[in-house]
Amino acid sequence: MSAIDLVVLGLVKQQPQGAYDIQKELAHRNLSSFIKVSTPSIYKKVIQLEDKGYIEGDVMKAGKMPEKAVYSITAKGEEYFLNLMRKMSEQPVNLFLDFNSVIMNLDLVPEETKDHYLSQIKDKITILKEQIVENIALKPHIPQTGKSILSQQLALAETLELWINEGSNKEE
Repeated sequence: MSAIDLVVLGLVKQQPQGAYDIQKELAHRNLSSFIKVSTPSIYKKVIQLEDKGYIEGDVMKAGKMPEKAVYSITAKGEEYFLNLMRKMSEQPVNLFLDFNSVIMNLDLVPEETKDHYLSQIKDKITILKEQIVENIALKPHIPQTGKSILSQQLALAETLELWINEGSNKEE
């Protein structure tokens, strides 16, 4: 059971599409910042889901564009999708922030290195917040569920920004 299975199946359920389209949609929705998924993992996942019979691909050609596989969800995929929705909604909510592995070890590096790492994390949090605010402004047409995700991401980014700024002020 994985979040990427659920994301890919959900996108294909909404509309038949190719692996490249799935990857672009994840980037468009800014989900790749919050769900660990890389472009190669999307292509790999699409192949796995097709091999298991959860999606099926039809090779299509449009005009002078090269052929591409467009995937649709199968009846077996619909069942798996609903099962994933149920199981994942029953799980505890987990927030994995990779930079916490750096934070927990900051006291083990020289002070100037520690300051540098904190500065980098602070910069990345600022960039993330700016990207989310930009996404909200550029995507007023997204459905309410998408707006909820962006609001959640913005609240988390603002909280992280407050946290890192408070930490920086305490050391001064």
